[in-house]
Amino acid sequence: MDFPWFGALNIGWRDVLDIAVATTLFYYVIAMLKQTRAVTAIYGLLLLLILYIVSRLIGLNTINWLLEGILSSLFLIVIIIFQRDIRQALSSLGAHRLWLNHFFGRKGDSSYIPLICGAAMHMAQRKIGALIVLERDVPLGDAAQRGVPLDAAISMELLISIFWPNSPLHDGAVIISRGRISAAGCILPLSTAVTKRDYGTRHRAALGITEESDALAVVVSEERGAVAVALEGKLTTALDAVNLPRVIMSAMEKTP
Repeated sequence: MDFPWFGALNIGWRDVLDIAVATTLFYYVIAMLKQTRAVTAIYGLLLLLILYIVSRLIGLNTINWLLEGILSSLFLIVIIIFQRDIRQALSSLGAHRLWLNHFFGRKGDSSYIPLICGAAMHMAQRKIGALIVLERDVPLGDAAQRGVPLDAAISMELLISIFWPNSPLHDGAVIISRGRISAAGCILPLSTAVTKRDYGTRHRAALGITEESDALAVVVSEERGAVAVALEGKLTTALDAVNLPRVIMSAMEKTP
């Protein structure tokens, strides 16, 4: 089917579909990049490109030769710089996050959230450190494999006993998957973007797992007795018994 009102352009339905799909992809790519550190790297690459064009126009041969060598390996440079963001984007695509959740939202059992919040607040009052990771769309099977498999029903008593001081599993993270405790004592990747000294290993691990996946992490500080939530590489701190369930429920039901 053609659209004659466009005159000589003679745009068909395939062209409209092509433009719509390309626009949608560009929208999601830009939306994902805005939430990452990749934006500053893109500005740097654009600056190099501008310098290359200017040096060529005004005849700076040495600078032009150097920049030409750098830009000739642009594809490899992009892969190296954005490897974490590319991995996270591909994981999101594989989990159908960009389409299914956009139209239908994230649905599932949330009855266990009050149990997690209750355990977190109980441990915070007693200054017991804890790290609980909630799986969302991207599977955390690789992280669970680095811990002790449990496949247990969620309860406040079990979570508190796992993180109780001198417990064999209290130093690692608990991973919640499909409404059950998948594993405990899990070793998570540490974030390298933390600059504040008051963030310990648990906070860095919480930020690290949320940088590499879409998971949500609940952190209980052993030193301050405070509860925080990590999501998408960002930390929400000083949560109380009222705000903590709201933040977790909102994130678990959030659509991209």
